Amino acid sequence: MIAYDDALRDRIHTNLIAHSRRTVTDDTKRHAAVAVVLADSDVGEDRVDPAPVDDWIDGRPMEPGLDGRMIDVSGGAAFLLCRRTSRLSSHAAQWALPGGRLDAGETVVDAALRETEEEVGVRLPETSVLGLLDDYPTRSGYVITPVVIWGGGRLDLRPSPDEVVAVYRVGLHQLQRDDSPRFIEIPESPRPVVQIPLGNDLIHAPTGAVLLQLRWLGLEGRGDPVDELEQPVFAWQ
Repeated sequence: MIAYDDALRDRIHTNLIAHSRRTVTDDTKRHAAVAVVLADSDVGEDRVDPAPVDDWIDGRPMEPGLDGRMIDVSGGAAFLLCRRTSRLSSHAAQWALPGGRLDAGETVVDAALRETEEEVGVRLPETSVLGLLDDYPTRSGYVITPVVIWGGGRLDLRPSPDEVVAVYRVGLHQLQRDDSPRFIEIPESPRPVVQIPLGNDLIHAPTGAVLLQLRWLGLEGRGDPVDELEQPVFAWQ
């Protein structure tokens, strides 16, 4: 596990502010922000997945050993990962970080903090922001800016039932698994599709790309780009 302490906060903040951030300017895409909220977690608090996973994975091809559940991932410093409800008009039942489109006049920081409050019920001040990761352009018409936020403790999570069916505290050490990241090829694109194994599922871009840079840059100080990593075809719409 990775300790949730001042040393971790300072390391991530230092790595982010030293990075020459890659930005994307594309007038054909809408601007959105996601919140990478870092909080504390306890080992074993997630032995049961609260989401109705069987309903969502019915008929979905799964690799041997995977069943779509996010269990046994907590412990120490963690990030908040949401499972979206199945009632949404787009990207329903998918894994996501708190986030959404910028409202008129909002900055990416404003939007990330607002979406954190709206989706997971946590209000955090602007002073909790550690920095920004690289922009990621999506196939569905957005440029996403990830905002890394220090939650300051365990946090009392109250997910919005209209958008989020469950919120998980995923230990940062899970991003450094020996089998992570994975890259696969698809006939629809020359770019590699990134997969981040977490729990009993695989997290794809854009969320997977953001989490990979959280590991590479935030934890390890590596400035490798992730904006050219591909999304699976099911996420293109």
